[in-house]
Amino acid sequence: MSTLAEIEMAADSLPAEQKQELLLFLATRLRAAGARLPEPREFTSDQISGWIAEDEADMSRLRTRP
Repeated sequence: MSTLAEIEMAADSLPAEQKQELLLFLATRLRAAGARLPEPREFTSDQISGWIAEDEADMSRLRTRP
């Protein structure tokens, strides 16, 4: 495997436990290489309220589903 696309395809075929192992492996390598964490994302109160309202509406629809 020499391309990211090939690696991604191979990773997709792994069971969940091995995907988690791969993620931890990559995180360890990035940390050792001095990679910086991405900056935290910031959300407005309106965005969060909108997501909550959308989630509540979805949940209501699921509860009333026959």
